[in-house]
Amino acid sequence: MNVHVMPEYKLSSVAPLKPYSSEKKDVELILVKEHNGVQYTNSTVAGARGLGHTSPNGELDGRETWGKKLDFLLSVVGFAVDLANVWRFPYLCYKNGGGAFLIPYTMFLFIAGMPLFYMELALGQYNREGAATVWKICPIFKGVGYTVIIIALYVGFYYNVIIAWSLYYLFSSFTSDLPWQHCNNTWNSDGCTDPKLINGSSFRDSGSSYAKYNRTPAAEFYAREVLRFHESQGIHDLGEPRWQLVICLVVVVIILYFSLWKGVKSSGKVVYITATMPYIVLFVLLIRGITLPGAMTGIREYLNFDLNKLRNPQVWIEAATQIFYSLGAGFGVLIAFANRALIQSAGTINCVTSFFSGFAIFSVLGYMAHEHGVNITDVATEGPGLVFIIYPEAISTLPGSTFFAIFFFIMLLTLGIDSSMGGMEAVITGLTDDFKILKRHRKLFTFITAFGTFLVALLCGGIYVFTLLDTYAAGTSILFGVLVEAVGVSWFYGVDRFSEDIERMMGFKPGLYWRLCWKFVSPVFLLVVVIASIVTTHELKYDDYIFPQWAKVAGWGIAMSSMVFVPLYAIYKFFTLPGNLKQVSFK
Repeated sequence: MNVHVMPEYKLSSVAPLKPYSSEKKDVELILVKEHNGVQYTNSTVAGARGLGHTSPNGELDGRETWGKKLDFLLSVVGFAVDLANVWRFPYLCYKNGGGAFLIPYTMFLFIAGMPLFYMELALGQYNREGAATVWKICPIFKGVGYTVIIIALYVGFYYNVIIAWSLYYLFSSFTSDLPWQHCNNTWNSDGCTDPKLINGSSFRDSGSSYAKYNRTPAAEFYAREVLRFHESQGIHDLGEPRWQLVICLVVVVIILYFSLWKGVKSSGKVVYITATMPYIVLFVLLIRGITLPGAMTGIREYLNFDLNKLRNPQVWIEAATQIFYSLGAGFGVLIAFANRALIQSAGTINCVTSFFSGFAIFSVLGYMAHEHGVNITDVATEGPGLVFIIYPEAISTLPGSTFFAIFFFIMLLTLGIDSSMGGMEAVITGLTDDFKILKRHRKLFTFITAFGTFLVALLCGGIYVFTLLDTYAAGTSILFGVLVEAVGVSWFYGVDRFSEDIERMMGFKPGLYWRLCWKFVSPVFLLVVVIASIVTTHELKYDDYIFPQWAKVAGWGIAMSSMVFVPLYAIYKFFTLPGNLKQVSFK
């Protein structure tokens, strides 16, 4: 199509081309991360003497930078991994063919995951803006920035609840006898059964599995003591928040506030603990796990290479969705272009950690199956059921159970805090970049954001609202958002112009592989995944409880409330842009 633009412009309504030098520069990337979404990076381009913080147009700005390179590198590790690496990927891998699942997973990593990561990395690095203001390159797409910010806010509402649950479990672990170890507690029902008395026939007669059997001490601690699940009749009957969980939530919000109030200057110090602790704990749990009877059986089941599973289209859909969420969870990179190139691939860190965590998980699941004389299928599960029921029960049977329980829940706590920090930072930075009055009062705005997430999280403390938000808040909406981003950059801003930006910044153009993926492969991939996420939507339920129709409508309303910013802002911008800039079309 023909493009009519002002002489000094090319393929975009802003950012005129200027002469540039292809000299390589030292570039420090500063990442803003969000859970289950896209990530935008900001950068410091240092001149020959490394003085000042210079934007692409040569002007100094006051954007914060990391205090030390070690702060930044630890943030890379911390932002790369979240709870999904522990409670989702290992089960998906096992369910979908074990080692065979890595075939579609790796393929999608290279044709879509890494190209999209590279695109977002370069987009943020060159423009040095947050999620919304980065779209000065093509203002009509600025709405997708607000979509990302809203999704990050929604996720923060219920993600802090997971951290609060982890904190409650951590406090409950400081005892010689773990409270989910036996049935002699005030919250236990008359039907509570000692795990040592449970065998396959105990739950198979009801058509269930051990992972779904709700009469074990661990299952009742989670359902009856933590959630008070038995006191509610459904999502229409939420009840009052438990004061113990409210206190835990207050502690979480306070930790997040003081981790973020000074930007990367404060969060860069927190990651010394939150980024390294999960790896230490995973390693300790793995070493202990592989010494247990049945551990090797569990690991063999995890790695079982079943190629027949690949005939099922659902396996490919889940691989595509998982690789997107794995990379979208957020991570950072430090690139030095002086005498050497150091590229810390966040995608590799994330994927390797997911795979590694599976050994720690399935060694213990193999032990559980051995203890009860059942198959791995009966104990394998994902999500809260894995980390708050099955794994704690397994830990309670070990010598030194208190030590391992404390260690395990510290890991969950640090994983959750890292991810929640990234999501809140995405909201704070995205809005303070767009509204300068918020930037001038960052500490106050950080407090308001943290307090706001606390108030909404009080409603999410129950499992019903949690399940609703977990299903709809960052599902189809974030897939849609990144699809629009890919189309906006590749087709409207233009792959050629985008490649020239990278050359201006790095001294070389991206190869043909990257350009083809950006323009054709990745958008098609995202479109297929978006459609699949819609047509494969399952019945909304939690265990045996089926959500009413109005709850599903509310869920789609939550999803649409973030997506609607894309068309609304495009319409607004179309009618407010100067007439000569409306003539820009895609190429």
